[in-house]
Amino acid sequence: MNISAVERDTGLGKDTLRVWERRYGFPQPTRDEHGERLYPAEQVERLRMMKRLIDQGLRPGRLCAASEEEFATLCNAGASPARSDPGQHEAVIGQTIALVKANDLAALRRLLKQAMMRLGLQRFIIDVVAPLNDAVGEAWMSGAFEVFEEHLYSEQIKSLLRQAIGNLPAAGGTPRILLTTPPDEQHVLGLLMVEALLALEGATCISLGTQTPLVDIEMAARAHQANIVAISLSAAFPARQVGALVSQLRQMLPTAIDLWVGGAGAQRATAATGIVLLPTLQATLDALEGWRNEPARVRHS
Repeated sequence: MNISAVERDTGLGKDTLRVWERRYGFPQPTRDEHGERLYPAEQVERLRMMKRLIDQGLRPGRLCAASEEEFATLCNAGASPARSDPGQHEAVIGQTIALVKANDLAALRRLLKQAMMRLGLQRFIIDVVAPLNDAVGEAWMSGAFEVFEEHLYSEQIKSLLRQAIGNLPAAGGTPRILLTTPPDEQHVLGLLMVEALLALEGATCISLGTQTPLVDIEMAARAHQANIVAISLSAAFPARQVGALVSQLRQMLPTAIDLWVGGAGAQRATAATGIVLLPTLQATLDALEGWRNEPARVRHS
């Protein structure tokens, strides 16, 4: 299997594979008559399992150096996230709320990190962080949470997600996705959640942070040769601005670049050619799979 096929199969970028080869001595591809790398099936399978374990928080250096027996043990231990259940998620959510109210920052950090390690980053974001955000928002709206408590929670989640994203292998795969929020949208947590999910799937994510002027989004998309521009709109974003903003940005972008609109505010936008609405995190993963399965000539027509 050549390096492009391995990238598609495992979600590990070509640059990552080359760096691991130099730094850790694994994988160890052979070469064809043209000098191109060829990866044996057993190495591809190990790379596939490594990707899953890295998504759960393990470091590539440890996995590359592990013996067959050690690697099998890690894989068996890593199978536990699939057996998680909603009861566990609800328990983490309840404990998080209680620890925020108790101002126990150390215990809060420990709880969230352990939950991420146990569930894996993807399930942690979808099954814990997303409903936690709703629960914290409801607590603030009802007066059960003070403003500083909501801020404290948000900062801990943002810090944890940034660290997790930083620990992921350097992505080099497609699509290339530019992530940001438009002016007047300062909420960054949803953007980080989506970036983590997309990076886990091997997409190349270029984040501009929040409140980027539309003209700069257009320039950045061209400069970085983005396939997709993804913007996040929270429920707090002014509803009356959504339709005009999305329409204007779509007109500014080249037709070859898709526009994805995610977050609670996406429900106020209207789907159209070149505009994909992502009201849920799972919708983001579905859209990524759809983009990859759609022929380029259809995508850019």
